[in-house]
Amino acid sequence: MPIIKLEAAKVTPEQKEKLIADLTRVASEGLGVPEEFFYVLIKENELDNWGVGGKTLTKFMAERSKK
Repeated sequence: MPIIKLEAAKVTPEQKEKLIADLTRVASEGLGVPEEFFYVLIKENELDNWGVGGKTLTKFMAERSKK
């Protein structure tokens, strides 16, 4: 049973459904394994749990939007 793990920022329920369907389809085609054997795990992280350039992603994005 293949497992697909994805770490991301917060995503909507609609985005999760699309990600799960798309990732499963592509992996199934690529590996030649039927879709029903795949498990997909989406781990959501708060923006403050990510660091970019020595800053939290929240701060990085705020500074970038000011430019």
